[in-house]
Amino acid sequence: MRTVAFDADDTLWHNERFFKLTQAQFADLLRDYAAPEALDQRLMEAERRNIGHYGFGVKGFTLSMIETALEVTEHRVPGSVIREIMEVGREMLAHPIELLPHVEATLTALAETHFLMVVTKGDLLHQERKVAQSGLGELFDAVEVVSDKTPEIYTRLFEQVPGGARGTMMVGNSMKSDVRPAILAGAWGVFVPHEHAWDFESAEAPDHPRFAEIADLSELPPLVAGIG
Repeated sequence: MRTVAFDADDTLWHNERFFKLTQAQFADLLRDYAAPEALDQRLMEAERRNIGHYGFGVKGFTLSMIETALEVTEHRVPGSVIREIMEVGREMLAHPIELLPHVEATLTALAETHFLMVVTKGDLLHQERKVAQSGLGELFDAVEVVSDKTPEIYTRLFEQVPGGARGTMMVGNSMKSDVRPAILAGAWGVFVPHEHAWDFESAEAPDHPRFAEIADLSELPPLVAGIG
């Protein structure tokens, strides 16, 4: 194993919990128009429709909230509510980075022996800013922000790193985006569960010899060493 690639959001630092908090604020803003459960469903439907247009990340999420607010109010939503939705979106973009447990120690240890990279989805500027603010930037040899995570994209990325796909391990909290497509590209896929999971990223665990699951990143260095 020569290269270890990491997802960023909810693998290296907290992310989804801020989306959950914002959804609660969104539900409060529209409490006179829709029940929270129904609103969450409408918002999820909007996000699924819009990923192909806006991509992943806070900006697309904010636009989906605005679209949902227009739909559930039959375009009667007050301008003040739209303004508040935009404000909570800006707050998400400015939220400080909070590293998950064992991240810094694990990356510091692996950086001494392996090529490390980030492979993440989302808005380019926002993701690059988060890497910089995390204090981890110097530990990575490469940072790749992609529109989606597919076997084809992983194949293209991993053919450029030491060891190629067969010598690469992709580590992340999404079976759908981090594990399954990386394995299909020829790499290892390592699942690190997070307490907050986005429904869009759910998928079954693969039955494959290059799949592994760890409780947290403290278990990663022994796993890497054991594979060789």
